[in-house]
Amino acid sequence: MTKLPLDTDLVARARALAADAGKPIVDLAHGHTTASVERATLRLAGLEGADSEGIPWVNRLVDTVAEQTGLEQGVSDPVFHQLREGDWKSLTELAQAAAAGAVDFTLPSGKAKDSARTLAQRRVQRGLDRVRARKLERDGLVSEIGDPPQRPWVYLIVATGDIYEDIPQAQAAARAGADIIAVIRSTGQSLLDYVPEGATREGFAGTYATGENFRLMREALDETSRELGRYIRLTNYASGLCMPEMAALAGMHRVDMMLNDSMYGILFRDINPIRTFVDQRFSRQIHALGGIVINTGEDNYLTTADAVEAAHTVTVSQLVNEYFAHEAGLPDELLGLGHAFEINPDVPESFRMELAHAMLARSLFPDAPLKWMPPTKHMTGDVFRGNLLDGFFNLAGIMTGQSILLVGMMTEAVVTPWISDRDIALQNVRYVLNACSGLSEDFHPPADGFIANRAREVLSEAVDLLEEIDRQGLLEAIGQGTFGIMKRPPEGGRGLSGVAKRSDDFYNPAIAYLDGNPAREEEENR
Repeated sequence: MTKLPLDTDLVARARALAADAGKPIVDLAHGHTTASVERATLRLAGLEGADSEGIPWVNRLVDTVAEQTGLEQGVSDPVFHQLREGDWKSLTELAQAAAAGAVDFTLPSGKAKDSARTLAQRRVQRGLDRVRARKLERDGLVSEIGDPPQRPWVYLIVATGDIYEDIPQAQAAARAGADIIAVIRSTGQSLLDYVPEGATREGFAGTYATGENFRLMREALDETSRELGRYIRLTNYASGLCMPEMAALAGMHRVDMMLNDSMYGILFRDINPIRTFVDQRFSRQIHALGGIVINTGEDNYLTTADAVEAAHTVTVSQLVNEYFAHEAGLPDELLGLGHAFEINPDVPESFRMELAHAMLARSLFPDAPLKWMPPTKHMTGDVFRGNLLDGFFNLAGIMTGQSILLVGMMTEAVVTPWISDRDIALQNVRYVLNACSGLSEDFHPPADGFIANRAREVLSEAVDLLEEIDRQGLLEAIGQGTFGIMKRPPEGGRGLSGVAKRSDDFYNPAIAYLDGNPAREEEENR
């Protein structure tokens, strides 16, 4: 794979600055918990189901504990103390009684606290072991069935709103050449502070992400994987107000990839920055344990800001995402950093600049499964022009060695794609893959040419921005609109009421385990 001749000292400087920007955020995460982290922990312990209004029992239980004892010390001590001392057959029964106002939670001490923590650790460990087991199951299936024969992997979206309609569409897409199926989440679900239960048949521009929907789709794609002789991967979302819970459910149901960006929810959904950073660290630790590839969202910056002027903000975000991912235990092979083909095609030399930006990402992150996103912002409704742009996008992905290629639709921004639109888009991908599969071996831009010089320019601008971020702090930089031009102050946004500063006696058995970086230790012991 061709790499650009970048200044190694400048690259090292960029990574050091990203780490300096990220360390205070990690410290912040170490000092706080959230309602969604605590709910995810109880989900790992086996709590599931919902009341007659569709509100999960885990929400009812955590809300009751928060009202009675607060979140500052975590919910495990009062919940498992009550489970141990009371006449409760299960966490579900306890949650139902708590929702009815029939339980008084207290903070145990002494031997009672030790006993509660022992029980909590044992119950939560079952869920963590299940996440690890699903990773091993995936590894076994890939070994048995086989991976797709070439990179990039072809990533295609389905989203009817009805999981039972999504399944046959996903299977048809896999038969037509898709290697990864992404089930787009129902519009607005990221702003729900609960995860719906069960299989769902009504969604808006997408299908609700639920544990049962994960299970159904994964089961169907396993069947199709065996039929086709290549393992078909499933993608969903660990973002929004329930990021940790989505991660836990994905781990327990063997979802293979999750969209999980450290700043997307802050910038594009106005979720409180502190809540987001606390939640994303926990979710990434779960992803590391489950061997789940994360997909980050840098492509979104280029839909709101100019793709040429803001190119360096993508590089900065990639470096920050890399730091946060490594700190949470994610190795490079699970780090699907995002970027996109979003330069206005009317700009002179636009394709050469796209190649420069794509090669910069590939050179900075040679071992990461980079996710290359198709044009959206400058699609006009002219489907012929759109199909041509998508062809250039596919060509750039092949030439620069991208790992995951999201299939571009010529009807982008016009209509929700028909199945026939997807077939035409997949024909475009297949032609370029077949005709140009080894082109990256022959593509060697000159060291003093346009592409290399543009990449160095973007890297230099990224370092300048990182230096400014270090001077003011990442939270302040986000508040000033540095990324995607949205200003998101740390005291604003949705979900702040669900954030609590940890007390000196804080305990969460999942965090206690994950902070030991078990996924990293397992990798090192291989």
